[in-house]
Amino acid sequence: MRKLSRALISVSDKTDIVEFGTGLVELGVEILSTGGTAQLLRASGIKVRDVAELTGFPEILDGRVKTLHPRVHGGILAVRSKAEHQQQMREHGIEPIDLVVVNLYPFEQTAARPDAGLAELIENIDIGGPSMIRSAAKNFEDVTVVVDASDYAPVLDEARRNQGSISRETRARLARKAFATTAAYDSAISTALQLRAGTGFPENLHLNYRKAADLRYGENPHQKAALYIDPAARGRGVAAARQLQGKELSFNNLVDLDAAWRLIEEFSEPATAIIKHTNPCGVATAESLAASCQRALAADPVSAFGSVIAFNRPVDGATAETLAKLFVEVVAAPSYEPEARDLLAGKKNLRLMDMSVAKGPASGLELRSIDGGLLLQTSDPPGADPAAWQCVTQRQPTESERRTLEFAWRVVKHMKSNAIVYARDGATVGVGAGQMSRVDSVRLGAMKARQLGHDLRGTVVASDAFFPFPDGVEEAARAGATAIVQPGGSVRDEEVVAAANRLGLAMVFTGIRHFRH
Repeated sequence: MRKLSRALISVSDKTDIVEFGTGLVELGVEILSTGGTAQLLRASGIKVRDVAELTGFPEILDGRVKTLHPRVHGGILAVRSKAEHQQQMREHGIEPIDLVVVNLYPFEQTAARPDAGLAELIENIDIGGPSMIRSAAKNFEDVTVVVDASDYAPVLDEARRNQGSISRETRARLARKAFATTAAYDSAISTALQLRAGTGFPENLHLNYRKAADLRYGENPHQKAALYIDPAARGRGVAAARQLQGKELSFNNLVDLDAAWRLIEEFSEPATAIIKHTNPCGVATAESLAASCQRALAADPVSAFGSVIAFNRPVDGATAETLAKLFVEVVAAPSYEPEARDLLAGKKNLRLMDMSVAKGPASGLELRSIDGGLLLQTSDPPGADPAAWQCVTQRQPTESERRTLEFAWRVVKHMKSNAIVYARDGATVGVGAGQMSRVDSVRLGAMKARQLGHDLRGTVVASDAFFPFPDGVEEAARAGATAIVQPGGSVRDEEVVAAANRLGLAMVFTGIRHFRH
C-alpha cells in the first residue's frame, strides 16, 4: 500500500474536482496545482500550493510551460525503493508526488466542431498533461494516477478505508487507463491533423473507442461481443441511446436498432419503420404517428413479429396501444408520453430506447472489418433530391406517383442489395431484399405482397441500383406497378427505358446508387 502525502492536480474538465480536493485535504494530503485549477480550489476554500513555488520557476509562454520541470517529473518518476533516487532527490530539492490528477485539453471536442480553425486546434494540444500522466503511469508502483472524474470517489473511498493508502491493484488499473487515455489522445490529434490537411483518408487510422458494455453474446451464442462508444461523438449517436426499460440489449438488437434509426431519419412527417434482420419489412408515413404505425404493420404483420420498430415522433398513447398487442424486441423513439410509458410498462421484456441523443449522425465515417484489415468509407447521408431526377420515359409520373417514388427511394437505400420496394401512398406494400439477381428481388417483393393480400395495381417501384436487363421492369409491370425510380447507368438503359415505354410505365433516373452490402 502507498500512502498519499502530496497530490498534483491540473485538470481541464473540472467536474467534481472541488469535492475530490476537499476529500484529499481531509486525509492530510498536500495539494499542488496550476492555473485555473488552483484558482478554483482556492476559491472553494482548499489550501493549494502553486507548482511555480515547487519549481522556483513561473508559468511562461501563455501557460504552455508550467509543469515541464525536473522537480515535477522527478517527484513523480523517482523510485522510492532505490537509494540512489532518494539521494538525488535530496541533492536537488525534489519532493515526492504520490498522486497525479490530470485530464487533458479538450482536443477531440474542439476537432469535432466544424468552425474550429487550425490555430485553435493546435492550442488544444496538451503537452504537460500527457507528460505527467505517462510519468505517473510508468511509476505506478509508487504513484497513483487519476485521469477520469468517475474514479475520484472510488479512490477517495479506498484511501479512507486504508488510512490514506492506495493498493497496488488500484494503482496498476489506473495506470492502464492512463496509458489508454494518452494513446487515444495522440491518435485523435494525428487523425484530425491528417484530415485537416485535406489529403483524403488518413495514411494511418487510429481508432479510439471505449467499452461501454459486455454483451451476452454476438450474432450467435457461441460468439463473444461488446459495445464500444466513440468518445468524439460526445454522447451522440445510436450507441449512446438511453434504455428506459426491458431486457439487456443484444448484439443483434443493436445492429437492427442502428438500421431502424438510420431509416427513420429519412422522414420529416410522422413515420414508422419496422426492421427485421436490418431490412425494413414495413415503413409508412401518415398524418399521425398512430396511423403510420398501423400502416407500417399492415405492410407485413408476419415479419413484424420480433422486430425493432422506430418512430420519429414521441410515442403517444394511441401508438402504444398498438404496440402493447405485439411481440416486439425493441421500440425506439425520441421520447414517450406518460400514457405510453404506463401502457408499455407491463411488457417487462420490451426494450424501450430513448433516442433523443441520436439525432443526426455521430460521425460521417463508416467502418467495416474484413479478415486482416478494415474498410473505411464516408456515410450515405439521409435525404433525396427529386429536383435532380430525370424522367426518361414518354409518360411523366403523376404528382401522386412522384410523392410515392420519393418515399420508396428513401426506403430502398436502407435495404440489403439487391433491393426492390413496392409502395403506395407513403407506405411499403412489398419488399424484395438481398437477392443475387435484381429480377428475383422484383419477384420476391411481389410474391410477399400477394401472400399478405396486397393489391399491387397502381404501386410504384424503387430499385437501389440500375436494372441490368429489361426483365426486372417487365416483372414489375406484370405485378401492377405503374412507375419506377432507379439510378440508371446500365449499358442497357436504352433497352430498359424502351421496355418501360412499351408497358406504359413512368420511369425516373436519380443518377445516384444506394448499394448496401
